[in-house]
Amino acid sequence: MAPTEDEISAQLQPDVPHAARIWNYWMGGTDNFAADRAAGDAVAQVYPEIVLMAQHSRQFLIRVVRHLAAEAGIRQFLDIGTGLPTMQNTHEVAQAVAPDSRVVYVDNDPMVLAHAQALMGGTGGKSRATHVDADYHDPELILAEAAKVLDFSQPVGVMFMGVMGYEPRLAVVSSIVNRVMEATPSGSFLVLWDGTNTTPAVVEGAARLAQSGGVPYVLRSPDEIGSLFDGLEMVEPGLVQITDWRPDGKAEWLDAYGAVARKP
Repeated sequence: MAPTEDEISAQLQPDVPHAARIWNYWMGGTDNFAADRAAGDAVAQVYPEIVLMAQHSRQFLIRVVRHLAAEAGIRQFLDIGTGLPTMQNTHEVAQAVAPDSRVVYVDNDPMVLAHAQALMGGTGGKSRATHVDADYHDPELILAEAAKVLDFSQPVGVMFMGVMGYEPRLAVVSSIVNRVMEATPSGSFLVLWDGTNTTPAVVEGAARLAQSGGVPYVLRSPDEIGSLFDGLEMVEPGLVQITDWRPDGKAEWLDAYGAVARKP
């Protein structure tokens, strides 16, 4: 059952910085509070590139979803840890290529769910784009709810976009990814990116985030992120900075790596 407006309001906690709202602030959105902006500014003071990372992460999503829909023939997407809706969301990009594409978004943030209800018009499981209220630590619940919309006998594009740093243990992250991918058939794809510990400035930025009251974000090495694709077939150009994944123009350096890989 979807939460009521009163339940959502009670959970918002505007005085506590929240990841989805901080990210929204970095992307230039307005769905954030003073505490979120303060935390975002604390990070940007030592790592101003975080704003570019937020913007380029959306461009990476657009390129990836367009590739999967147009070139790989994927018609189903499971976007786990989606965050607040902004411009060119997964369903909009996919359905611009193939109007019959179905998208399930997963998040457990009350503000995200409130916006999801407005964006999707409160539609239920028969919609071609819907939201599931769940934490990515519960993949079985996610899969059960997603199965009401998606056909898991057909390939699915599974997406974890910049969210796995909120789980400090790499073994847990790997388990989550594996449990979701095991439920998908051959021909499915994993899309995943995360921030990396590749410069001192980004490491300091992560420390400032935690000091400001935001949920700590664990930066991993590119090799650690690459290990999450074990057993899958990398799509060219493989694991790269997200700005280097089939860029539309000149690529900029960012401490964020990702890849797209096919389940054989």
